Amino acid sequence: MLGLDRASALDQRIADTPHVMKILLTPYQPSWPRLFDIEQERIERALQPDSPRIEHIGSTSIPGLAAKPVIDVLVGLPSFDLAPIAVERMVAHGYVYLPDYEDGMPFRRLFIREADGVRISNVHMVEVDTPFWIRHLAFRDHLRAHPDVRDQYQQIKLDLATREWDSVNDYAQAKTDFIRAVEARILG
Repeated sequence: MLGLDRASALDQRIADTPHVMKILLTPYQPSWPRLFDIEQERIERALQPDSPRIEHIGSTSIPGLAAKPVIDVLVGLPSFDLAPIAVERMVAHGYVYLPDYEDGMPFRRLFIREADGVRISNVHMVEVDTPFWIRHLAFRDHLRAHPDVRDQYQQIKLDLATREWDSVNDYAQAKTDFIRAVEARILG
């Protein structure tokens, strides 16, 4: 029993130890659009016959922008009523479903795909033409069309990448003020 108590105490110390992480950004890679194409084909196969709209979003979708080398995908369902069966199909095709974020975003389903322990993609599933869908595409398109804004965003990301973070979500949250300001300018 003493051995188990020691193991439990060690497990608790590890759990109580703050974990910090650095965000590693990669210069824009010309291979990212092709990696998106692979994810798109995989998702299309998973979600047949529902014909979702599938878009490349996030920093890997913006030429010239440094990014974490993970492909962000936005899947637009014609109706969110299709989400339960779409979740089952995505899981059956190798995506890991992350329901933890649904309390804060009940209109989105989140998935990841990894290979050999390396994150390949984040997939955000929503209904098309909802605010989430519109905001993400508008921000992407604006940065693609305005290199000056893209460069401002890149500088923020590079500055933030020098810090230590408790989680990648904290890093993402630190970028939110800039993103929301751009969205407010372009969406009114």
